[in-house]
Amino acid sequence: MNSILDIANPIKTSEYLFEFSICTLVTRKHEYNEMLQSFIDKGFSDINSEYLFADNSTQNQFDAFSAINIFLKEAKGKYIIICHQDVVVNHDGFNELKNCIDKLDNLDPNWGVCGNAGAAGPNHIVYHISYPDGTFMNKGKFPLKVTGLDENFLLVKNSANLKVSNNLNGFHLYGTDLVLQAELNGYSSYVIPFNLTHKSRGNRDADFFKIRKELIEKYNNFFRTRWIQTNSTVFHLSGSFLGKLSGNGLFLFFVRMFNGLKKRRK
Repeated sequence: MNSILDIANPIKTSEYLFEFSICTLVTRKHEYNEMLQSFIDKGFSDINSEYLFADNSTQNQFDAFSAINIFLKEAKGKYIIICHQDVVVNHDGFNELKNCIDKLDNLDPNWGVCGNAGAAGPNHIVYHISYPDGTFMNKGKFPLKVTGLDENFLLVKNSANLKVSNNLNGFHLYGTDLVLQAELNGYSSYVIPFNLTHKSRGNRDADFFKIRKELIEKYNNFFRTRWIQTNSTVFHLSGSFLGKLSGNGLFLFFVRMFNGLKKRRK
């Protein structure tokens, strides 16, 4: 068990030393210790798993985005688990998670991220998770491809070499950012039926809405309709029908003609 501050070697090896790297931001050490013991009791031993943590117990040295990028860079496991300190692995365990991964590999070898709760579209929230009052929430036919994942439990394929955004920070919506980054890099994301207990149902505080606004602004700007000029070609990017139409060769011809007329008039 090591703090990410103590990890010195930044080089990833081609052969993974562990099956899982279990990574957590820690503010309450007693709760983290309970989480850690629950993983060990369910088969995630120091032989098949490593435990990394970002220590925020005395002060916030890391926000979620910066810590996760360190986890993703330094983890030596084939699969990287990023989870809250307030989860307890008291239902499914090592073998069940491996079974979920095997099914996902067979369904879609290009998966990059998965979790136990997320959304497959507007008003289509899916989950496979328990809460301390004994409630088991189960909705969806799994594995199910999603557009966003809840942050209580995320599993990342190490070989996908993913990151979260460098220009976002805070403690919310990094699961959504990770899903978007995976899609940009050719990977898909899924909810899997891995049941654990999460002690919290989330907190949409002022920081949540701040990060939400910043995430929307970032991706609205990135996915904007635009012309791309390189040294050897020019092309048009757009996700809309009208945008794609405006990017065809005939439209570009008229744009050039119009610009040429303007220059001659000057």
